[in-house]
Amino acid sequence: MTQSKPMEVSQLDRLMKPHTEAQSGLVWLSPLHSPFRISGFPWLRQDGKYRRLPVASPWPIPPAVDSLANCTAGGQIAFMTDSRKLSIRVRLSGPANMPHMPSTGQCGFDCYLGMNGEFTFYSTSKYDHTRTEYEVDLFALESKQMRAVTLYFPLYQGVEEVELGLEADALVQAPSPYASSKKVILYGTSITQGGCASRPGMAYPNILSRSIPLEFVNLGFSGNGRGEPELARIIGEIENPGCYILDYEANSVSPEKLRETLPEFIRILREKHPEVPIIVVSRIQYSMDRFDSRLNANRLANLEFQRQTVEQLRENGDRRIHFYDGSSLLGDRYHECTVDGIHPTDLGFLLMADGLNPFIREVVAELLEDHPPTK
Repeated sequence: MTQSKPMEVSQLDRLMKPHTEAQSGLVWLSPLHSPFRISGFPWLRQDGKYRRLPVASPWPIPPAVDSLANCTAGGQIAFMTDSRKLSIRVRLSGPANMPHMPSTGQCGFDCYLGMNGEFTFYSTSKYDHTRTEYEVDLFALESKQMRAVTLYFPLYQGVEEVELGLEADALVQAPSPYASSKKVILYGTSITQGGCASRPGMAYPNILSRSIPLEFVNLGFSGNGRGEPELARIIGEIENPGCYILDYEANSVSPEKLRETLPEFIRILREKHPEVPIIVVSRIQYSMDRFDSRLNANRLANLEFQRQTVEQLRENGDRRIHFYDGSSLLGDRYHECTVDGIHPTDLGFLLMADGLNPFIREVVAELLEDHPPTK
């Protein structure tokens, strides 16, 4: 009996092949320097690292959170250029190693091009996922004209170094400014961080950032966004907060733990920033909620507690705190929108962003005057 050979799809379909080297004749630039804008790393100027929390903090950071802070979820590079070519050179902290999330989402960069105020996905970095360093092409276009470029950092891996390759005669300019210097700061779980998006641009905070022209800071910590008071104090130190979104119920372990942490987390933020809007979001529905009565009962108890907590605070005079029922975000087909029953697919993330978008825009409306929604 003849033994069949393993199928190599990349040998059958050229579009499935990883890029092995960047285009020649390019000038390599660091995005750490003007006119490039890097967002999503509040302590970058202080520490010089693509990291989501400070290297040294006056408050103790749980070891798991400290490690996950090196994942670059939510980081963005933005600029304008007339270069017809763009390549990227990346050195990662480690290789792709997740069984249920594509290497493009865990370790890749996404490229979006802006035209007429809208962002259009163009490409992602396809590379040999066993490597920790890669050079890939992001675009090779026909015409030489100024375009807005936004690059999204990997969701579940650290980035030690990144350089951009552009044509030698290309113009590079600063991107259009945000509507405000205020930031939208999300604190939450693996779902907030972006697990398990197929590519970085599809994490729901990144989708939101393409429609709401403010800097988004993604502080989702996979399995470890648990509402510790130390994290509330660290988050409260981020300059120019425009809105806090608390989406950590799924990591709260139990209804009892959520009752312990949520009021204190809110109190600490309010002590530092009494007027900044806060949105508390309950978790999305899981596929197993339909079959696990205890899990579903905990979800309903947590949902009601969060709603009541916000209502009580509003009755006590805090009119800038809001509640959003996250169980409605995926609709009736919620069980079709995840990779593993919990973590959304790209469709799930798109539904989450579409549901949250108008609510967030209303909460931060005063920051968005004269800035209609974009795509």
